[in-house]
Amino acid sequence: MATAGWTRYVAVGDSITEGLCDAVAGDRERWMGWADRLAAILDSATGGIEFANLAVRGRRVTDVLERQIPAAIALDADLVSVMIGGNDLMTAVADPDALAARIEGGVVELRKRGIDVLLATCFDPQFAFFLKPLRGRAAVFNANLWSIARNHSAYTLDLWGMHELRNRSMWAEDRVHLTTAGHRILAGRAARALGLDDDEEFPWNPPTASHHLPLTVWARRYALPWLGRRMRGVSLGDGMPAKQPSPEPVAARR
Repeated sequence: MATAGWTRYVAVGDSITEGLCDAVAGDRERWMGWADRLAAILDSATGGIEFANLAVRGRRVTDVLERQIPAAIALDADLVSVMIGGNDLMTAVADPDALAARIEGGVVELRKRGIDVLLATCFDPQFAFFLKPLRGRAAVFNANLWSIARNHSAYTLDLWGMHELRNRSMWAEDRVHLTTAGHRILAGRAARALGLDDDEEFPWNPPTASHHLPLTVWARRYALPWLGRRMRGVSLGDGMPAKQPSPEPVAARR
């Protein structure tokens, strides 16, 4: 299937779109990520595309609506991927209907300017015991996102329906970010959502490596520091700039 002939793709979101835990070969201080991988797929399919990644770890719906989407519009994007909401849903007072309604406002702003939108649902949180209590609100959030995508003719990246993500090796040792294998399959499914058939080009073979830490080690290394930051109202992304704020030709980055 042919793509829509996009020339400038801009990704907005949080740590998943930033690419955490998908380290660039030979440089563990830099992340690749599903959006960067999707940009490479699109570049091959379209014959040349520019890409910017505005995602920053820890960002929430407000950050995307007030900063990242306006920036994407200012960059003259013709395709924007929107993956956000996970950090918001983990708050005690999260309202999934209200969050989705706010995201709809951002999608409307993009669509009325003729910008195509790839809207991602959230993951099914049953893969991690500490996130299972959020499954109900995540399902309500996703139901709203499907309606938003249909009502505004957005492409939909269905993360909830990706059964491959039930494989433990798809998740990094912190249990909330994807491994390289996870980012690769996510990029392939995003390409399919945009009209590229990934059945043969992006096959998935379950990896054998596991990054599963013992519960006590995981809690000490990740859960307790995360809880401490939540209580203080701080984020690992505070003060960090966008991953790649200016569009660059994808071919030049390879």
